[in-house]
Amino acid sequence: MRMKEDAMKNGQLKPAYNIQCGTDSEFITWATVGPQPTDTTTLIPFLQDMEEHIHRLYLNVVADAGYESEENYLYLETNGQRSFIKPNNYEKCKTRKWQKDIGRKENMAYLADEDVYLCAQGRKLTATNEFIRKSRTGFQSRVTRYSCEDCSSCPLKIHENHCKTPLEERTKHFEVSKRFLRQRQEDLERISSKEGIQLRVNRSIQAEGAFAMMKADMTFRRFLSRGTGNVLVETMLLAIAYNMQKLHCKIQSGRFDQHLFPVDNVA
Repeated sequence: MRMKEDAMKNGQLKPAYNIQCGTDSEFITWATVGPQPTDTTTLIPFLQDMEEHIHRLYLNVVADAGYESEENYLYLETNGQRSFIKPNNYEKCKTRKWQKDIGRKENMAYLADEDVYLCAQGRKLTATNEFIRKSRTGFQSRVTRYSCEDCSSCPLKIHENHCKTPLEERTKHFEVSKRFLRQRQEDLERISSKEGIQLRVNRSIQAEGAFAMMKADMTFRRFLSRGTGNVLVETMLLAIAYNMQKLHCKIQSGRFDQHLFPVDNVA
């Protein structure tokens, strides 16, 4: 997989393991080791493995944008858990370029009673097709395709339709999963709440802080063994050492009963 450290700056591939750690009250509660190059497909196996071994189901699951997917949303929803996952377009949608791009469906008006989108020119994009899309994990998502009835002589076509097709032949269309849009909107409302902000801030401090401490303070940069099983043993030993250090630190600072950092106290 591609590493964050790339001395040659050529995107070279290196043998590596994807380490997943879950934290609670600043302690590492579980960890897994896998070959996945991205985090998206690691969430469900991680939660299942953790529930199987420690027999605990967490109500709130907080993760960064790399874990957002319809499959993950649906799993948490079905499992009675609340997702606090930052949408992968959360930062981009704040930019002026994103907000002024009239070709994006997010910037179009949606008429729910008619199930149509309205472009900047006021023309309707209606649902023309519905099909099942299957992911690499086998998850099936129902996707709806919306197309404009008539894009001819549209003065905004060059701004709405970004593709390599000749301008006169372009017709605006896009595909969406209605379930995913609903899930993302509900999740966005949760992470924007006071509770969601505190949980997201603490995820950054606790989860990212655990990796930072192991890499920087404990100077652990490379596994000494090979093979998923052996690497998992190393990871668990490292997590135990980290938890012992964290326990000592919390007792010394009088924070043993503190589970979350208050947002007001975070710089």
